[in-house]
Amino acid sequence: MADLTTLPLFPLQETVLVPGAALDLRIFERRYLDMVSECGRSGSGFGICLILEGNEVGLPATPTAFGTEAVIEDFGTTPEGLLSLRVRGQRRFHVLRTRVRDSGLVIADVYFCNEDASSPRLRPEHALLAELLRRILEQVAGGNSDPEPSLFEDAAWVSWRLSELLPLSHAQRQGLLQLDDPHARLQQLLDRIADDLDQQDTGDA
Repeated sequence: MADLTTLPLFPLQETVLVPGAALDLRIFERRYLDMVSECGRSGSGFGICLILEGNEVGLPATPTAFGTEAVIEDFGTTPEGLLSLRVRGQRRFHVLRTRVRDSGLVIADVYFCNEDASSPRLRPEHALLAELLRRILEQVAGGNSDPEPSLFEDAAWVSWRLSELLPLSHAQRQGLLQLDDPHARLQQLLDRIADDLDQQDTGDA
């Protein structure tokens, strides 16, 4: 097992952050303002997990066992005077145990999931997904996004971008986050798209 790391958690009710994805946050509770200050001083990130039980505000919520490290890219102030953050997902992690500070901040002992450093190439049966991703990025970015062509051959990158951009439920996106194998992640996405198409055909019949 990899070495344990201590990571403050920011549980969210409606969001599953995946590696590489950007996320905008508004911070107003004291526990999270203190967390951001600590992260700023140490240059470290914090963990974002989907909430299993509880709410984003008030008493500490129970997070899922898998989440993603969030690194602060930019910050500012909202018109209401709240702290705003732009964060980006980095490494996936698995929570082993948690404890709660007096402030209500959840602190977790985690280990970061092993990622394949060799960036496995996309398999032929998943080539359709790379083309789908190209078209989605063209629509989302309005032609302003021009990723390196080699990225569309990277199974992990394609799987994470589709996990980020496709209209999935929180449970589906969380399930993809928990998969170590990018090929298995892509196959689940392909199966999901095929199921949706079958349902559309059945509805049109």
